[in-house]
Amino acid sequence: MDSLETANSLTIELIYALPEEQELLVIQAPMGSTVEQAIELSGILSKYPEIDLTNTKVGIFSKVTKLNEVLRDGDRIEIYRPLIADPKEMRRKKALEKQQQAEKEKS
Repeated sequence: MDSLETANSLTIELIYALPEEQELLVIQAPMGSTVEQAIELSGILSKYPEIDLTNTKVGIFSKVTKLNEVLRDGDRIEIYRPLIADPKEMRRKKALEKQQQAEKEKS
């Protein structure tokens, strides 16, 4: 890529994490690209067909954003997987189990 192309493009990181692997891509996108355009340009949708941008949340540096958000040079797009369990419910369940275990140990 020559210096003129570099001046008219953005360097973007794109990350998608699965329980067993993490995909990190660094791509060049044209100035004015949106999150959705960069995701499509990256080719990640063909590698991970389970990603459905109509239902999947995305973010830039851990802040949920919209697909039409215009990117800045150096942005990191994150594609989030749906949660399997509600984190609040899991904490409640663990606390209850811990409390029950403590009560058992007392008796």
